[in-house]
Parts: sequence; C-alpha cells; structure tokens
Amino acid sequence: MPIATSVCAASNDNREDAADIPIIDVQEYMNNGKLAKEQCRKVADSLQQHGILIVRDTRASEGDNATFLDMMERYFEQTDFTTDARPNLSYQVGVTPELIERPRNHCQRAAKLEQSNQPVTLCPPELDKKSRFFWRIGQRPEKTEFKELNADPVIPKAFPEWSVVMDMWGNKMLATLHEIAGMAAEGFGLEKDAFHKFMKNGPHLLAPTGSNFNRYGKLDTVLAGFHYDLNFLTIHGKCRFPGLYIWLKDGRKMLVRVPDGCLLVQAGKQIEYLTGGYIRAGFHEVVVTNETLKTIDRRASKNESLWRVSSTLFGHIASDCVLEPLDAFATPESKKTYPPILAGDQVLQELNHIQLGTGYTLNR
Repeated sequence: MPIATSVCAASNDNREDAADIPIIDVQEYMNNGKLAKEQCRKVADSLQQHGILIVRDTRASEGDNATFLDMMERYFEQTDFTTDARPNLSYQVGVTPELIERPRNHCQRAAKLEQSNQPVTLCPPELDKKSRFFWRIGQRPEKTEFKELNADPVIPKAFPEWSVVMDMWGNKMLATLHEIAGMAAEGFGLEKDAFHKFMKNGPHLLAPTGSNFNRYGKLDTVLAGFHYDLNFLTIHGKCRFPGLYIWLKDGRKMLVRVPDGCLLVQAGKQIEYLTGGYIRAGFHEVVVTNETLKTIDRRASKNESLWRVSSTLFGHIASDCVLEPLDAFATPESKKTYPPILAGDQVLQELNHIQLGTGYTLNR
C-alpha cells in the first residue's frame, strides 16, 4: 500500500517528516476485491492512530472539485454576506460572515504540546476570519425534533447553476463517506451498517469556507482557529491554497498536502462518542504560511481569485439518533465519559460554544 508522503509534518522552521498514513482505495472495497478486508483494517487503524484518512475514490474527480471551487470563488467575491445569512437558524444554512464564529477555548490542551507542535491560534482564541456557506446534502427526515438543523436551503439568486453544482459535488463526497463508514465498521469488527444506519437522513452539510487574501494575506494570520469538528466524519477535496494544519493523536502537528485525485477524511466528535473515545476527534487550524504567500503571489500574477475556498463536507449522525458508545466500545468507563445524548442536542450545544447557537439549552 503506498504511503501518502504528500501529507507531511511541518513546523515553523519548515522541518518535515513523512507521515505513515496509507492511501485508502474505496473502489477495492466496493468491488469486494482481494484486498477489501485489508483496506477496512487500514481505515480503522488510521482513524484510531492518526484521526485522519487519505482516500482515493474515482467517482469524485479533480474536475468536479474544480467546478465547485470555481463557483464558490465567484460567490464569495460578490456576496454581501447578509442576504443569504440565516442567524436565526444558527447559521446552519446559507452564508456565515467572517468574524462570527469563535473556536472553543482549548488553551490548556495546546499548552501541553511541544513547542514545535503548538498551534498559531492565540489564547484565548479570536473570532475566525473565515466565511462559510452551509448547503444540505442528502434526504431530510420527515419528522424531527430539530427543525433548526434540517431547514430549507438558501439558493443565491445570481447563480442559476447553484443547486446542480452543490448537489453534484456534495453527493459525491457523501457517497465516499458512506463507504468509509462501512469500512470503518468492518475494520472494528462491527456490522457493516453499524455507523451507516445512524447517518441516514443526517443533517449533512457541504460547507465551503471562504478566506479573503485581499484582506487577510499576512504570514501567520489564523483563518480558522485550533478546533475539532463536532460532526461524525469530515471530508475535504483538494484546496487551491495550502494552510490546513492537523494534529495527530500523538500530538504531532502536520501541514496537509492532499495528493492529486485524493480526499482527506477527519474524525469528528460524533465518532468519538460512538467509539467511546477509541477514536478521538482530530484538531486542526488554517493559517497563512510561507507556502500560502507563494500561492497568493502566483495567483495574483495570473489575475486569479484570491479567495481560499475549502472543499469541505461535514457528515453527520441523524439528529434524532442517540449518541453513545456502541457494542464492544460500551465499557463502564466509556459509558460514564460519553453518556447518551441525542445527536441534535450534541450539535446545538456545540454551536452555542462557538457562538453560532441561539441560546439553546437542553431541557430533556
């Protein structure tokens, strides 16, 4: 199995070490090839050891990703960040302006890291300089206690192709996540649908972020502060600007360079719940690096967009499903650490912590 040496560790002195992260071949699993079981084991091992996966799925092509990025660059360049915003819905559909979301305070955790592995994010963290657009992907539940998390979509008026492009790319990445969920379950010795069945009708979000390098193009500017994702699994297509750092389970900080034709998958808080902490939600931040500055200069010389757009989808557990450790992961200790909670309640509580919520309190 090839090693994704394009995903490298990087400290402030540009020291780099190759990470032992295998490239997962989704087609091998889908075709029930002779290496399918090995691929499942690699998915489980990589999520547990590193909190990330590098995935190759030919259904999600670089051309499709480029079509999506092209449209999102045009959107961020022309939006007023007000017309398409829905603050009354905790910004869970439509656009979120910059300087709205504030990462949770993880200063104590960051302080325990070695100096070379510490985040650039200030303590306490500042408001994120990124903007975002949330677009629902997949079927919504017919009945739910969490209408706020399953609201109708916002369609920008100036983009007649919007729904087609967003659904095209979002559904392709979600299809990859469904396969990864099955592979992870089999790799952990669970039933194939152990995770997949909880994802049905989940509030999955195609969630591109937009960072304006016309305004925030200075070295070490933090665009998205040190944080973990609150959802089940997050998947990223290749971005046109470097700057995404992740932290492995052992505390190593790594600058992500997704190989051509591949996708990055990260573990979120909901899979941490379901595995009783065996898999941990991965921490990450987005920062302007020297490589970012070189890319800015190169694109500016070609009169190309200076908006950094992430190609991101958040895969969720359905809002009305209960989050708790599953099967062999349900030990007395894990059940105490991760008591049962509806996924929708978990999401809304997390949104309050990052200042996107609307004052939600748990009344059950």
